[in-house]
Amino acid sequence: MDMLLFQLERDSDKPLYDQLYNGIKEAIISKKITVGEKLPSKRKLADFLNISQTTIEIAYAQLLAEGYIMSKSRIGYFVEEIDELPYIQQDTMASINEYPKKKSYKIDFNPGSIDIDAFPFQTWRKYAKELFDDTSKELLLTGEPQGELSLRTEIANYLYQSRGVVCHPEQIVIGSGTEQLLPMILRLFNEDTSFALENPGYPAVHRMFSQHKRKVYPIAVDEEGIIIHDLEKTNANVVYITPSHQFPTGAVLSATRRAQALNWAAQSTSRYIIEDDYDSEFRYAGKPIPALHALDRNDKVIYMSTFTKSLMPSLRVAYFVLPPKLLATYNDVFNYYSSTVPRFDQHIVANFMGDGHFAKHLNRMRKIYRKKHDKLTSILEKYSSSINITGEQAGMHILLEVQHTFSEKQLQQLASQAEIGIYPLSAYRLDHYESSQAQFLLGFGGIPVQAIESSIEQLMDCWSIQKNDPST
Repeated sequence: MDMLLFQLERDSDKPLYDQLYNGIKEAIISKKITVGEKLPSKRKLADFLNISQTTIEIAYAQLLAEGYIMSKSRIGYFVEEIDELPYIQQDTMASINEYPKKKSYKIDFNPGSIDIDAFPFQTWRKYAKELFDDTSKELLLTGEPQGELSLRTEIANYLYQSRGVVCHPEQIVIGSGTEQLLPMILRLFNEDTSFALENPGYPAVHRMFSQHKRKVYPIAVDEEGIIIHDLEKTNANVVYITPSHQFPTGAVLSATRRAQALNWAAQSTSRYIIEDDYDSEFRYAGKPIPALHALDRNDKVIYMSTFTKSLMPSLRVAYFVLPPKLLATYNDVFNYYSSTVPRFDQHIVANFMGDGHFAKHLNRMRKIYRKKHDKLTSILEKYSSSINITGEQAGMHILLEVQHTFSEKQLQQLASQAEIGIYPLSAYRLDHYESSQAQFLLGFGGIPVQAIESSIEQLMDCWSIQKNDPST
């Protein structure tokens, strides 16, 4: 395009850069500026609109940060794919109350919910109170880029004791969630590196790969986890998996598949496995399964985990463990980074872990979630003529397969009308494949144990599913 024609109100209280940013954004959303079109240079647009280049630079920077445009080194700015962008309300004068709010439910089987009634507030408050004192004033300063050594040391000890992961604190990087850490991992690989993802899997993870313009191969999952034979047919260099409790199906990667995955990675120096061990603390059948990292003898596994399920989602503390070879690359690429987790929060967690309270809390939560899990599965067993459950070995959700004349979408609508939140498996498919079978994720972490039976009964009632005939 030659030039952008926007009406800037110089007498307005709204800054010129904000007016320009909004004007370009609305033009992109409304397709007035097409995908791939090059924006004018800052100098040319500044001359045309008779404003400073700094104003143009601030507006472009905001558009770049929000993903509306992309920058090509020494070439310029180009409009991004609109399909990857969220829909923005056109009427900028609309009241904030007119924007859609997240739906709340009377009963919510959200797989991401935790039991908030069992959190040890008193103990947590004690550690927080001790830290917020003059003796901790050095924590007001910027800490180590990879995170506080005390927390990385506690994490290394915990991983060795609970997951069989052998690592040094120097290999651990702490960050504010998977959303911040996974893009960092992607930058450790060349731009032509191809990735494989479980299908179905985390939609947010798929979006992150797409936003970073990485080639992605969706790999099917069955009852043994990701199908390694399908992975071997691709040109992928790195595979992202959730072996201990596949999300969302709940499948546990079998011993055979684990060996196959590690053998696949060992066949090339450019191959790696990203192991997301997001809820491995909670297992209800058999002995705890070691992390895939614990079986790795060739330094091919990048281990990731978080305190989201074990402590709380709002803590925003996650971490990854890098193989030595990639650690050198990390130190080179991110030598100017600062940790994104507040130092006070890191030390609270470190002290909480160091004094044994984390282990005590986990033991308590295992008992609570096991009780909820057993209650849920026993109640669902009463409807086994119409439903089937899988993925019940671990984690905080199960997969419910429903035999019904209604489709998955229709069943979800019926539940929503009854103020019940359920989550269809189709929403997690990367290839948008529509199965003829209705399947739903049923999270039980956030539902009180005494409410599980009535919650299931209300769900089955809205679907007109009856209990098994006791005479059969």
